[in-house]
Amino acid sequence: MNKAELRKKYKALRENLSENQIDNLSLTISNQLLKLPIWTYSFYHIFLAIEEQKEVNTDYILNILSGKDKNILISKSDFKTGEMMHFLLTDNTVIKKNSYNIPEPVDGIEITNNKIEVVFIPLLGFDKKGNRVGYGKGFYDRFLTNCKPGTIKIGLSFFEAEDEISDVFDGDIGLDYCVTPNNSYAF
Repeated sequence: MNKAELRKKYKALRENLSENQIDNLSLTISNQLLKLPIWTYSFYHIFLAIEEQKEVNTDYILNILSGKDKNILISKSDFKTGEMMHFLLTDNTVIKKNSYNIPEPVDGIEITNNKIEVVFIPLLGFDKKGNRVGYGKGFYDRFLTNCKPGTIKIGLSFFEAEDEISDVFDGDIGLDYCVTPNNSYAF
């Protein structure tokens, strides 16, 4: 399947999930993450779920990161430039939804990409080679291109891998891992 077909398929599958299912699947995903060898780093970038898009609820992962005393980074998107700025999540961070319903920090302590060691990535679908399909705006490809080599990229998905995404191109940044409720894929 190509990216457009996969976007349509996974948006429809997500739409059929209840709030309770999303919550339970998200908790299972966060427990699966505990099995990965990723917990010795300091700077973790995480997305805050867009509830209206029925994304993986990352609150459980935030609790794990906080309990492990990690530096947690969240982003603010600039839709004019297609870039993301990253801010340290603190007790004082004010979070507000933007016009696309993305929860974002209002301001805070900005952290550069070269500090980021692990990135949790929202996606719609992925394949068995670690290719991913997002919403198609390229924010994460631009962001990940500017991270240091060796930054660990982890996709989070309610659904299992497709065999292949047919229209992957050179600018697409693949995953190192993708975690679903039933599996942890390593690429």
